[in-house]
Formats: sequence, C-alpha cells, structure tokens
Amino acid sequence: MPKNSKVTQREHSNEHVTESVADLLALEEPVDYKQSVLNVAGETGGKQKVAEEELDTEDRPAWNSKLQYILAQIGFSVGLGNIWRFPYLCQKNGGGAYLVPYLVLLIIIGIPLFFLELAVGQRIRRGSIGVWHYVCPRLGGIGFSSCIVCLFVGLYYNVIIGWSVFYFFKSFQYPLPWSECPVIRNGTVAVVEPECEKSSATTYFWYREALDISNSISESGGLNWKMTLCLLVAWSIVGMAVVKGIQSSGKVMYFSSLFPYVVLACFLVRGLLLRGAVDGILHMFTPKLDKMLDPQVWREAATQVFFALGLGFGGVIAFSSYNKQDNNCHFDAALVSFINFFTSVLATLVVFAVLGFKANIMNEKCVVENAEKILGYLNSNVLSRDLIPPHVNFSHLTTKDYSEMYSVIMTVKEKQFPALGLDPCLLEDELDKSVQGTGLAFIAFTEAMTHFPASPFWSVMFFLMLINLGLGSMIGTMAGITTPIIDTFKVPKEMFTVGCCVFAFFVGLLFVQRSGNYFVTMFDDYSATLPLTVIVILENIAVAWIYGTKKFMQELTEMLGFRPYRFYFYMWKFVSPLCMAVLTTASIIQLGVSPPGYSAWIKEEAAERYLYFPNWAMALLITLIAVATLPIPVVFILRHFHLLSDGSNTLSVSYKKGRMMKDISNLEENDETRFILSKVPSEAPSPMPTHRSYLGPGSTSPLENSNNPNGRYGSGYLLASTPESEL
Repeated sequence: MPKNSKVTQREHSNEHVTESVADLLALEEPVDYKQSVLNVAGETGGKQKVAEEELDTEDRPAWNSKLQYILAQIGFSVGLGNIWRFPYLCQKNGGGAYLVPYLVLLIIIGIPLFFLELAVGQRIRRGSIGVWHYVCPRLGGIGFSSCIVCLFVGLYYNVIIGWSVFYFFKSFQYPLPWSECPVIRNGTVAVVEPECEKSSATTYFWYREALDISNSISESGGLNWKMTLCLLVAWSIVGMAVVKGIQSSGKVMYFSSLFPYVVLACFLVRGLLLRGAVDGILHMFTPKLDKMLDPQVWREAATQVFFALGLGFGGVIAFSSYNKQDNNCHFDAALVSFINFFTSVLATLVVFAVLGFKANIMNEKCVVENAEKILGYLNSNVLSRDLIPPHVNFSHLTTKDYSEMYSVIMTVKEKQFPALGLDPCLLEDELDKSVQGTGLAFIAFTEAMTHFPASPFWSVMFFLMLINLGLGSMIGTMAGITTPIIDTFKVPKEMFTVGCCVFAFFVGLLFVQRSGNYFVTMFDDYSATLPLTVIVILENIAVAWIYGTKKFMQELTEMLGFRPYRFYFYMWKFVSPLCMAVLTTASIIQLGVSPPGYSAWIKEEAAERYLYFPNWAMALLITLIAVATLPIPVVFILRHFHLLSDGSNTLSVSYKKGRMMKDISNLEENDETRFILSKVPSEAPSPMPTHRSYLGPGSTSPLENSNNPNGRYGSGYLLASTPESEL
C-alpha cells in the first residue's frame, strides 16, 4: 500500500482526517516495535494509556504447556457426574444399550459443539462475554447467561465437595463410623437407633449424622454447623486454586486431574477381585434393546453429553482463550471428548464391579434372614417339612437351594403364601436397584466399602478422589465467571476472585441448612438444565447462521493451517441446531408433564418419599430459570433499538512487543483500516482480500502455505476480519 494512501473519511465526521492509519504505521518503521505502542481512536487528539486499554494479547496469560491446558480441560469436563450420574443412567436405561444413544449424540452434538467452543475461545482470546459480543453483539447476552449459570452451579457444586470433605475426615477411623448402627443406652437397656434399624447404617449416617436432614424443603431446621465448616473449607480450597488465574489453577490441575485416574485404576483392580464383581459387570453390559426406542433415554443421553463436556458454561471458552492461535483445537476436542467418555465407562465398570459385590452380600443376607423365617414356620408347624427338598442344609444354605425351596413353598402354599412374607432373594433384583447421585456415592458405594479389607484406606482414597474431581470442575466453573468479567470490565483479578468466593460462601449457606439437600436437588436437576440448553443452541445459531458457517470455517482454516472436516460444516449448520431444538422442546414439555419434585427423607418412616415442590419453591425455581436466561433477550432488545452501545463508535488499535490486537466494530468491508490488522508493513504480505472466503464443503481452501505463518509478529493471534460488519 503506498505511503500517501488515506483512510476513507466518514460522512458524519466534522474533522478532516489528514493521514490514514496505514500511513502512521508506515512512518513508524524506524521505531523499535517491541517497545512501541500505537493507539488510534475516533476522537481527535485522544491519548490513551497502555494500562487503560489492555487490548494487547501479548499481555494475556498463557498456559505453561500443552499438557497443562489439556489437563485443565479434562479436569473441567470430567467431574462428579462421570462417577455417579453416568453409571446410574446406564443402570436405569438398559445397561449397554444406553451406550448407543450416548455415543451417537456425543458424535453429532458433543464433539462438534465442544470443538466450536474451543475454536471461538482460541480465535477471539476472550471469555464468554467478549466472544459472543464479537460473534454477534445482539446475542451478547449469551455470555452473561453463561456466567449466571456458572454461579448457580458453583453454589451447589461446592456443597458436594464439602460433603466429600466431611466423609474424608470421618474415614480415618476403624471401623468406619457408618458401618454399624448406633446403640442407644437407657440405663441398663441398650437398643439400636430405630431410624437406623429400619433403614441401614450407611443410610442413617448420611441422612442423620451428615445432613441431619429435615422432613421437607419447607422445614429449614437451621444451619448444620458441621457442613457449614466443610463448606468453608471447600471454598477456601477453591479460592486458593483460582486466585491467581491459570497461573495457580494450572499447577493444581496436574494433581487434581491425574489423581482420580490412579484411584479409579486401583478400585478397578480391587473390584475385579471381589466376589460377585463379574455379575455386576455382566449386568451392566447386558443390553435391553427396547430402551433404545424410548425418547426419554435419548433426552437424558443428550443432557448428559453436554453436561459432561461442560458445554454452555463458558469454562471451555475461558480455558481455550489462553491458547496460542496456532494450537490444534480440533485435536483437543476429539482427545478430551474421548477421555471423558473413557472415564465414564471406566467409572461405570468400577461402580458395577463394587455394586455386584454388594449385591451378592445383600442377597446372601436376604437368604439367611428368610431361611430363619422358614425355620420358624417349620418349628411352629405352619409349614410341613415335606416341602423342604431333602438335600437342603440350613446350616450351609446356598442361594440356589433357597430359590428351589422358595419355588416349592410358593407353589404348594399359593393362597397362604403372601402372608408368609418371604422374599425371592434374586440377585437381579439387587442389581436393578437404581441409585443415583449422592445416593450412589454416599450410601451404596460407602456401604460396599465397609466390606473391603482395610476399608478406611479405600474410603480415604475414594473421597479424596471425589474432592479432586469436584475441584477440577469448580476451577473451570470459576473460570467461566471470572475470565469474562475480568476481560470485559477490567476488574482486579485477585480481588474479584476472592470476592466471588466470599460471596458464594455466604449464599451457599442456603445449602447447608437441614433442608439444604432439597435445594441442591432443585438447582442440580432443574435450574441449570433448561438455561444451558438455550445457551448451547444459541451459541450454535450465532456461529452457524448469523456469523456464517462458511466464514467461520475459513477462519478456522487460516488459524489451524488445515481445513476441518466437512462433517463439522453440516453438524454446525443443520444437525446440531435441530437436535438441540428438539432437546430444548423436550425439556420444556417434561417440566410441564411432570411437575418438579424431590425425594424427601421422612424421619418417622426412615424412608424416602417423593414430594412435589411447594408453590413458593416453584416460584423460586421459575425465578432462577428466568434470571439465568433474561440477559439474552435484554441485551438483544437494548442493542436492537440502539439503547446499548456495541462499541462501533470508536476504533482502538494497539500493537506492542511485536503483536497487534484490535477492538473494532462495524467497519466497512473496503475500509483500509483492515491493513493494520495484518503484520507490520515491512514484513506483511498483502492484506487478505474480502472475497477470500470458505466456499463450503468440497471447496478448495484458499489458504496459502508459508514457511513462517506467524511471522515476526505472530499473526496467528490476529483477527484478520472485522466481525460485526459482516454479520
């Protein structure tokens, strides 16, 4: 470009532009670019300090290594849901048959949308607010909604870490405190606690000793001081891990992301050596093909896919924004998705191996108890000894012998049989008992561990694993809150992060009341699901239909150095939006058909009872969903009617230490200021013409190979086109 060329003047400007931005750049050739800073603003004579602008991407923190980044993404995506929700869904939805819809939806929804979030974060190098403001200013509310959802999830998720902390410290005892029911002494009389005797030792410890739970969500019962202290410990751990951003959290990820795999491997080896483990694993992988035709199974599989990968939270975008632009995020998406799925399957194997062991123990216990009933009936002549097969030995009664004896008695005493109160004691019935979430981790699994040799060791390892899994997810969740806010509003990082943790702790006191577990259910099952589906589908639409799939694919081609598979073009453009729209509709219908409720623990009955949320709780739930989604229409309306600036009135360009970064909105297609978004004039090739765009699947990439694509000034970090003007 000649040095005397001029920047096209705006018609509405009252001042004459005497020199173009390109001229200014050209005249600066003798200057040391590594130390110089250029700021150009639409306001004449405006002088802006570097500390005030902070637009240069060279100042943005970066991961110390690719391994650290991958571990961070794995730590965020692999969480508690992989350990207790995925095995429950397998158990509930047909065993091995559930893997089919999950894999299908992982391929057509999970990996494409995960790749999309990685790509936009790495390309734009901003948190979720800045990313979606860049892609489409009118949908900039997506970023704010992501922050709110992250806040909601972080509030209750850290409570679960607090529960794990409580169990972790309680595990340093032998025998484990939940292995036996407590005994109440009244003078010389000692009786077992009735609530525990009616349920089980692990169930009693969870509901009474740990949570001290009330009978319903309407009975607050005051704060549980033990869980309040554990919540304080949990937020202290999270705060220390994230206070310095990726400089501190990246180092934590080396342990928190890898340690769970060590524990899972140890549990798998130990589990496979347990009696009955094979029964549990075979039960898991025995497919019930009729479940594959159930729409509810596909809906739950889709929900699990994007919850497992962390889609819509903003954490994926935040982590990828600290990458260099030549990073191969396509490989990262496939790798992290595969590791996530592998972890879910590994955890399911461990869970079913241990539950198979537990089922055999419970089945043998059932046989012993019912055999004692039969002996009582024989001694009282209620049953004739002729009904007992001659080979049956009550002192060494096997499950096969009991099953044969049970069948004979049921056949002969057909009319009187219900009054006998005998149980069939089938192993399949024990394996079919679906336990999800906290019930799986804090009741079923803890009960199985009481039968392990050296049970305190395994208990310590298990709950330390849960703490680390939760910590990895919380680091990503906090990044989804802090990174976009710090990027957008330039608030002090450490002060804002500590303030978030303190604020979240005090709001989180809601969850450590005696009724707190019911609020956890409300937030976990309902408040985040619908907003997240809305966020994810709008992300897809913003990139594929507003920004443009062809344009986005072309930018990926230039950023990565190769053209992504055309598979992604069709997924982003058609398949993923359609699937997400169906999922959103199904979620809304599900809320309308099945009123939200929760499982309440009734102390007097020592049993769970499903209750519907009262009116005030329903109002709170609706408010939470509305608050999480409200920023999207609000920002759209404000920007549609020009009540909120989208940053199009100013032009600010900075280059420093050999790199340049822009903050530009609504520039003309032929505006010569595009020149400044490329390399320095002395080294840069001709600016990319506006007609060079990706032509869709099957087209030839216009990207030209270069021995040094990033050049001296790292153009891999540059955004070579103006965003909003092309929407």
